[in-house]
Amino acid sequence: MKLRLQLFELEDQKWFPHVIREGMQDYLRFMITKLNTYEAALPQLQELLEHSRQQHITDLCSGAGGGIAPIRLELSKRMGTSVHVTLSDLYPNIEAYQYLSNSSYGTINFIPEPVDCTNVPPQVSGVRTIFSSFHHFPPETAQAILQDAVEKGASIGIFEGARKTWAELLLLWLVFPVIILLITPFIRPFKFSRLFFTYIIPLIPLGIIWDGTVSLLRIYPPEMLKRMVANLNAPGYTWQAGRVGSELGKHVIYLIGYPKEKENV
Repeated sequence: MKLRLQLFELEDQKWFPHVIREGMQDYLRFMITKLNTYEAALPQLQELLEHSRQQHITDLCSGAGGGIAPIRLELSKRMGTSVHVTLSDLYPNIEAYQYLSNSSYGTINFIPEPVDCTNVPPQVSGVRTIFSSFHHFPPETAQAILQDAVEKGASIGIFEGARKTWAELLLLWLVFPVIILLITPFIRPFKFSRLFFTYIIPLIPLGIIWDGTVSLLRIYPPEMLKRMVANLNAPGYTWQAGRVGSELGKHVIYLIGYPKEKENV
């Protein structure tokens, strides 16, 4: 699937109820974590950290922090040192972040205030990552996110957990509704609101199916990511874009960029 349609996602809308947005994000975090979706991209993440001489990731557009706990653990094992993660978002999911912080014994922390990924505060340090969220932004905003990282001397990694195929759309429409109904009681932290808006008034499942469909249509394929970085004013930066992963549920589209000589701040 080479086309990209901007369309709109419900959770991007300011009017969208935060309780439904959080329920959708919690489901995404649960699935990404259980499937270990980003396992195939660990070599690219490791390269990004090592070239930047960093053991700290600042995750932008974190949602509910989907998959970040196993990513942090595996990176720590591969690098032989404790990797720390700071979560952030324009709409911070504080309850999910606190849960991840507590369960990781503080190796995952968070910024409670909203963070604009097109203008990250200069005091926010670490290698920047965006998992499962870069597709939300139209091309001009997506490019502004990358340019902001360059202007502040930060390394950045973009990761989308999909292959971007029509088969994935069929899977989403035919299988995911059943999966959502089956796994919702096991998602933590437990919330009565999540049960209510899944089984009584099914706004969370409907939101997941709609936003999941739009997400696949919005994801930037590697060819578009390469054209995007070619338009950046980024002298001295190294960029790589591509696809990794061959197992079902573990396909990743990625873009990584880091300064060739200047150390990350």
